[in-house]
Amino acid sequence: MLLWCYFSVVLTDPGHVPQSWTPSMAEDPEAEVLPLASTGQPVAGNNSTTFVHSLPNSKVRFCKKCNLFKPPRCHHCSVCGRCVLKMDHHCVWVVNCVGARNYKFFLLFLVYTFLETTLVTLALLPHFIAFFSDVEEDSGSPGKLAAIFIGFVLNLAFALSVLGFLVMHASLVAGNSTTIEAYEKRVPSRWKYDLGRKRNFEQVFGARRSYWLIPLYAEEDMRRTPALHGVDFPCKPDLTEEEL
Repeated sequence: MLLWCYFSVVLTDPGHVPQSWTPSMAEDPEAEVLPLASTGQPVAGNNSTTFVHSLPNSKVRFCKKCNLFKPPRCHHCSVCGRCVLKMDHHCVWVVNCVGARNYKFFLLFLVYTFLETTLVTLALLPHFIAFFSDVEEDSGSPGKLAAIFIGFVLNLAFALSVLGFLVMHASLVAGNSTTIEAYEKRVPSRWKYDLGRKRNFEQVFGARRSYWLIPLYAEEDMRRTPALHGVDFPCKPDLTEEEL
């Protein structure tokens, strides 16, 4: 299961912006969306790299590096050289970005890594204790003792570090946020994508419980949960214009 989750994170596209995607009036009803030039950039008079809105604080964004409009929660990854849908971070351990379409797989990879390293640590614990005991017994060659000692220390260190990472991401999932969004928040406020812990969890893992612990999505979840595709995200219904 650990390897299945790992290769799912590595091989799954985290989500790229469709070439045909443009901001809809529903996302920003007061934004004046300009036509695109042949380069893919919005046209605004003599400067084709300028994107004009009727309001200066419009939420519609444009990536000059990719020459594409950026959907909500989308960010440009300087390592991958492209925009990633609902980007969380670029992970060097999986040599891939973690985004909308492989975030669940990444979390499951963390869970099973923690379980594996914890089980190995517990299995080596008696031998580790015996290593420092004064009991004289034939416990093996020096090479075997060194392997047990190093294995215990490394697995314990990995288990503790992954546990901290898991706790952090569990809080992000509970609030329907990403690492980048948590970093960008300047002051405490009502997060517009926070739909409650249950719905927030389903925005990442889907609603079918039988699929929660495996790196797959039910077809029904893919149809009914737009957030899993990384382009459209439901918001709180009681937000003011400023909070949106």
